[in-house]
Amino acid sequence: MTLSEFEKDQWFAACPKGLETLLAAELAAMGATATRETVAGVYFTGPVALAYRACLWSRLANRILLPLARLEAADGDTLYRQLLGVDWGSLFGPQQSFAIDFSGENRQIRNTQFGAQRSKDAVVDWFVARGGQRPSVARKDPDIRLNIRLSGEQAVLSLDFSGGSLHQRGYRLAGGAAPLKENLAAAILLRADWPGIAARGGALIDPMCGSATLLLEAAMMAADIAPGLGRRRFGFEHWRGHNELQWRAILADATGRAERGRASTLPDIRGYDADPRVIRSAQENIARIGLEKVVRVSARPLAQLCKPTHAPLPLGLLVCNPPYGERLGEKDNLRQLYHQLGEVMAREFSGWQAAIFTSDLELGKAIGLRSHKRYAFWNGALAAHLLLFNLVDNELRPLPGGAGGPGDDPATAGSPAAAAELSEGARMFANRIRKNRKRLASWLKREQVQCYRLYDADMPEYAVAVDIYGERACVAEYQAPQAVDPGAAARRFEEVQAALPDALGIPTQAITYKQRRRQRGAGQYEKHDSTGELISVTEGRARLLVNLRDYLDTGLFLDHRPLRKRLGAEAAGRDFLNLFCYTGSATVHAALGGARSTTSVDLSNTYLGWLRKNLAHNGLDESGNALVRADCLQWLQQARGHYDLILLDPPSFSNSSAMTDSFDIQRDHPGLVRAAMGVLRTPGALYFSNNRRGFKLDPSLEEEFLCQDITRETLDPDFQRNSRIHCCWLIRHRPQG
Repeated sequence: MTLSEFEKDQWFAACPKGLETLLAAELAAMGATATRETVAGVYFTGPVALAYRACLWSRLANRILLPLARLEAADGDTLYRQLLGVDWGSLFGPQQSFAIDFSGENRQIRNTQFGAQRSKDAVVDWFVARGGQRPSVARKDPDIRLNIRLSGEQAVLSLDFSGGSLHQRGYRLAGGAAPLKENLAAAILLRADWPGIAARGGALIDPMCGSATLLLEAAMMAADIAPGLGRRRFGFEHWRGHNELQWRAILADATGRAERGRASTLPDIRGYDADPRVIRSAQENIARIGLEKVVRVSARPLAQLCKPTHAPLPLGLLVCNPPYGERLGEKDNLRQLYHQLGEVMAREFSGWQAAIFTSDLELGKAIGLRSHKRYAFWNGALAAHLLLFNLVDNELRPLPGGAGGPGDDPATAGSPAAAAELSEGARMFANRIRKNRKRLASWLKREQVQCYRLYDADMPEYAVAVDIYGERACVAEYQAPQAVDPGAAARRFEEVQAALPDALGIPTQAITYKQRRRQRGAGQYEKHDSTGELISVTEGRARLLVNLRDYLDTGLFLDHRPLRKRLGAEAAGRDFLNLFCYTGSATVHAALGGARSTTSVDLSNTYLGWLRKNLAHNGLDESGNALVRADCLQWLQQARGHYDLILLDPPSFSNSSAMTDSFDIQRDHPGLVRAAMGVLRTPGALYFSNNRRGFKLDPSLEEEFLCQDITRETLDPDFQRNSRIHCCWLIRHRPQG
């Protein structure tokens, strides 16, 4: 039984599946001949100097292998005997360490560990039989790395020239939650024609840059920096056939090219991410490779992304690897994020090119822009796709299901119909609506308020609340007292419906009507419809999703607008806790305000899911924003963490079946506040709010803590007429001593 030798100067470059064609072209550009693509790799021919250049310069390969022999390997003993026939002394000496990477199985060799062990035994026994000294096996950083790939009853033995995967450039010690491998990032950039765009003076922006992999790969391409220049070692350096002088010449040439590249005029390369911790990691990676003057990153959520204005940037590439369902959250939540990405692409980067990498084509469609090219890749074992977009005259489509902005909804399209003949009462109501709009106009413009209360039973006979959400309106009818004739109440409600479209200047279809009654328990959270329609509204820095049809409440308590903005302004660098978090609008404000972490607790899966959508809609993931489904009081009694900023906004009453006892805010608030103060750091701030009419803060709390009634400070002009909408306290620990 003899070994089957490979042809002289034949090599194999391994790569992720989907990169074979790009890799073959890259190797050919280096001087390789007879390139032949196979699954996850390319065979090629060339001298040893070409293999050195491939190790140093390939942006796509995982490994460069020198195939040595084909082996019979029907079972472990046969494999062992075949390996004993290899002249190991021609490759390395017994004083050197080695490791074996074994892949594949057959009927007799049923796991890779067994195959590697039998192979290791053969190598060691060969050396012992020829001199008594045995080489050591090193799992980490061996001098020589061997590769054995088993297929059926045959195996291929190769020497690993790279000595470890070439995607490890040396600049990244740690990635984000789901880091993109460097060679896959390079493939994305090559398919998007980044070298051509850079040569024409274009810029590059990654709006979700993570640990800056795409940015750094792009910078190295533009600066002509060999990707392997930062690696500490290669596998061939301890090989007995190694030509050190030839290698040093190739290395010196690459070093000179990098120096000239760094000194040249390089394109503008910038990255952003919503998580400040990820940005710090990116900055460390950028500094490690010495590209701080080329690559700039900063913490900024996707919603606030805009094209830099320091110089004209008519040409460029927007590229990113946004989260997908298998990575950081659920697909349904991420549709909002992808559509927001499409909005940013269309609004800010018209005329540019874009490349979006995702494993989920449905999420790719949620972007809402037309993709002109799609490439198939593999991200490890996960099938993935690269979508290319030309942002010249690429019209944004609304997201199905109502996840776009208010203007995306067909119900808001067009101008309002001419008003029908109104009754005297309807005209009075319409006049009050116009008067209120005029009264609030300057404040709305100055504060850029998009969602507000326009009318709240100002005229008692028209007992409705009219709330504005961008280009939409939501009208809630209060239940009439028993003394009011139901027929009269119905006629007045009809007058409201007749008057509002013209008074507001919006179509009838853009107004939602509900009847509001006193609720017990979870009644305010129960579903009234099943449209699933979410519209996007803006509040300060936050973009929030509201549902005007399915629930009595829309997902955004308008009266708490000032408090949410206050929390966002105070959150920077703090750990924020949101108790009874509802849809998490305050959490979004805190996270966008730079909170070190946020934790949101609620008993409802529905509203925690809504919060996930709100986070995704603002380019925020859950890595620093924890969501907890729990009874808040029980959770507080077991909580181990401590927080600098807490929002406590419980319901007035609840008898939810998920709770062991009913909850009454007047009766139970002392224990709840004390429990919350138990996890508040000193100094720190607890904001305690509720909407119970006639609520009184327990005097014992004022003796124990510093309690300040800030209700008036937390009411904007649209709620100052109804100052009983909520009550709010700022509570702090008393100074010690």
